[in-house]
Amino acid sequence: MAEIILNVDVRENVGTGGARAARREGAVPGVLYGGDKAPVAISVNEREFRKSLYTGKLIGHLVTLKHGKESQPVIAKDIQFDPVSDRPLHFDLMRVGAKEEIKIEIPVAFINADEAPYTRQGGMLEVVRHTVEILVRADRIPSELVVDLKGREIGENIRISDIQLPEGAAPTIADRDFMIAAIKNSAAGQSDAGDTTVEGEAEEA
Repeated sequence: MAEIILNVDVRENVGTGGARAARREGAVPGVLYGGDKAPVAISVNEREFRKSLYTGKLIGHLVTLKHGKESQPVIAKDIQFDPVSDRPLHFDLMRVGAKEEIKIEIPVAFINADEAPYTRQGGMLEVVRHTVEILVRADRIPSELVVDLKGREIGENIRISDIQLPEGAAPTIADRDFMIAAIKNSAAGQSDAGDTTVEGEAEEA
């Protein structure tokens, strides 16, 4: 069951004018779409919306939409923010079934870099993909895809096969074991290595 519940009101006034009116009344305007139903203009109390947003489990996750006595699972697909105040301005919700498979981009998180040999060898992590699109059941959407860097050394590549996906999930790119990140020598590391060699030669001389 979804952890977050959004209590919504249906907006009669649509378009830019209706969205502005909702904001003046202390709400965040949005739209509900998907399935075999027509889009519906909705709004959520801004204070309650912010509470849900700050949990980190709103965007890209399965949440429960409630309107009166009716409820349904939805995915928060997009949220627009004011570039100056960072106030939420608009959101999109997509109707889904809890066991329905959907395509969604998930952020990649790298952990235990401080326990990786490459950090002591003057190496650096070059991230190729910060997100990965996967096909996954709506009730199994992970908050992130975790890459454990413990034991990783310079010269190693991290590919999608190195990431444990939720049961039944698969990357939408299925024709290759694509790259997520590479561990390379940093310019500073190479410079340090060169300086060490010179010093050693000088001592021998």
